[in-house]
Order: sequence, then structure tokens, then C-alpha cells
Amino acid sequence: MKLPRGVCKSRKKNGNIYFRVSITYKGRHLSLGSSEDLKTAAMIYEEAALLKDNDDGVDDFSSYEYISFDKYLTIINYRDNGVYFHNPIYLHQRYFSYFLDRDTELKFDTDDLFFYSQHRIQKRGGHLFVENYGAQMSLFSRYGIHPFAVENKDYRFKNGDFLDFRYENIEIINRYLGVELIGNTIPKKYRSYIHVNGYYNLGIFSSEDRAAIAFNKARSLLRERGRNKDTPANYISDMPEEEYREIYENTELPESFLKYVEGLK
Repeated sequence: MKLPRGVCKSRKKNGNIYFRVSITYKGRHLSLGSSEDLKTAAMIYEEAALLKDNDDGVDDFSSYEYISFDKYLTIINYRDNGVYFHNPIYLHQRYFSYFLDRDTELKFDTDDLFFYSQHRIQKRGGHLFVENYGAQMSLFSRYGIHPFAVENKDYRFKNGDFLDFRYENIEIINRYLGVELIGNTIPKKYRSYIHVNGYYNLGIFSSEDRAAIAFNKARSLLRERGRNKDTPANYISDMPEEEYREIYENTELPESFLKYVEGLK
């Protein structure tokens, strides 16, 4: 049996036959997916061949019945921009779009193109993350938004679009967990606090880093008593270890908090 153009018969491990589809475009071999149905496989190729020769864009996908959205996006980006990506990316002049699906468009600066062309974005339980060196990394943490951060308190998206991860759109108000800027004081002051059966105020500090270290010290004391085990510590990346240790040792926590910790069993 002669197979339709662009279709190749293959066999699964269990012996079932299926059909792989591909197209050669501008000297590149592009995979279009597969189907267990020969007619569907043939139509995937026909739609891809039609798409590469017209000017349909992202919003025209509804006109296509057989080709997947990911493959549709791969072709139009390659057609329009001459760059092939495995991931569902479309390049614009000053940024790029990454589509989780046809209705969910994330935006990133071109500085992030290499990373997201190599890492697949996933969504689970409303959280966006990528697999990085065997671990799940939250997209928010990649942009300095700490775990448990509260929108419009610790960070905000300036244009109101929480899927727009371009750097100019993200404003970090509080970089660290358990730290918040106090009003508009000059010089700036930061409150440190920790939550354990309510909020404990740990003090007012002259810098975010010192307030973050106070939080870390309180967290360590609680963990010694078996509390707050899942609460992450703040990581101060640009501080030498000796300086961190000195500040940590010299940071005095409120007597009320220390008495609470002493009473824990």
C-alpha cells in the first residue's frame, strides 16, 4: 500500500501500527506528530503544507482541524522568523510568546529565549514551573518572587497581566520571605516577621538583608523545636558567608518570641 505524502508507517512495542507524519520545509525536516488513523495522518500533512504557504497567524488556528496547536505554532514561527523550536514559541520584534495552549499566552524578554527553548513550561494546580537539573523550579522564583509571596504586597505585575514575565512588567516590592518594606520612610526600613500560630514581629531593620537574616534565625529556632519545617530559608546571594554569619549571630530576636520558642515541646 502506497502511503500518502509525508506519512510513514511504524509499529508500537505492543505490535499496533501507527503513522508518523513529517514535512520538509526550507531544508529542515519537521515532525508533525502521529496518528493511529491513516486518513488523519494524511490530513495533518495536508494542513501543514497549506500552512507553510499562506499567512495564517496564531489567531487562525481554529480553521485547522487535524494539526496540533504546538505543531501549528512551530510551523508559523519557522515560516515567519526562520527559527525552529521544539517548544510552542513565537517570536516578536522585542519579546517572544510561549503558549501553554491556544488560549494561554506567556510573554518573555528575548534574554530568556535560550532558557525557554530548552525547558518546557508545565502547569499543575495553577502553578507554573519547569524541570531544571532534575528539580521543579517555579517560574515566579526565577523572577525573584519568593514562595508564599502575596501579589500587590510582595510583588506586582505592572500591567495587571500575571502571564507577562517581561522584566519591565515585574516589580519586586519585597524580595524575601517574612520581610516587608515599611511605608515610604527615608532611609528605608524593613519589618521582619514569621508566622507560627499567628504572626510574630521580629523587629525593624535598616536593610532587607538584615531583616531576612532575622527571619532565618527565627526559622532555625522553630525548626529545632520541630516547627515550620516546610518553610524555606531566605537566600542572600550577594553577601559573603563571614558577613552573613556575623549578622546572624548578632541579631537579637524579641523576648516574646524567644519565650514562645522555649515553651514549645
